[in-house]
Amino acid sequence: MLCVSIDMESYPKMLSLVESYDQISVSVGVHPNEEHRHEPELDELVKLAAHPKNVAIGETGLDYFRSSGELEWQRKRFRTHIAAAKACNKPLIIHSRAAREDTLQIMQEEDARDVGGVMHCFTEDWNMAKQALNLGFYISFSGIITFKSAAEIREVAKKVPLDRLLIETDSPYLAPIPNRGKPNYPGYVSYIAECVAENRGMDKDALAGATKDNFFRLFSGTE
Repeated sequence: MLCVSIDMESYPKMLSLVESYDQISVSVGVHPNEEHRHEPELDELVKLAAHPKNVAIGETGLDYFRSSGELEWQRKRFRTHIAAAKACNKPLIIHSRAAREDTLQIMQEEDARDVGGVMHCFTEDWNMAKQALNLGFYISFSGIITFKSAAEIREVAKKVPLDRLLIETDSPYLAPIPNRGKPNYPGYVSYIAECVAENRGMDKDALAGATKDNFFRLFSGTE
């Protein structure tokens, strides 16, 4: 499992909780919606990412849906995280909501392709997925893909090359059907695997094996 950071304040406790578990890794970063939090500088992120448990930089990116007003602080933070990923040669975990043009533009301008990463909890269209794939990124689908309203996302999941596909729970939110509206748990990833496999017309175990291999390929420090 991978525990994904959303702010600097809770990162030390998260790290201490998982430090004794060989099968759990962490990332370090500040979520784009966390406005009034400690803002890490490049050197701080690089130093924290040197921990043997740490396999990625993020969650980072842009979110214009839940944040409003002048959002240059989000874009600056995103650029800093990309620079940190390049400095420590670790992949990025990118969040993008209602900000597809700026997300892709910054990824291109900052040469995010140098380290790659994953577009996590993907909810955008095939055009954005293609551009992210062209930058060397993986596309990851969460419990949202099981929702009745997610027909477009399921179409994207059909088209993503199998060797660039990931699945996730994004716990503790976005529990998949049949647990929608309840707290989410990592074990519920099986429901997401079932949905994606059925949607692609393939065996669930084959899908699970492929996404497992993809995970270890991307986050090589966890293998």
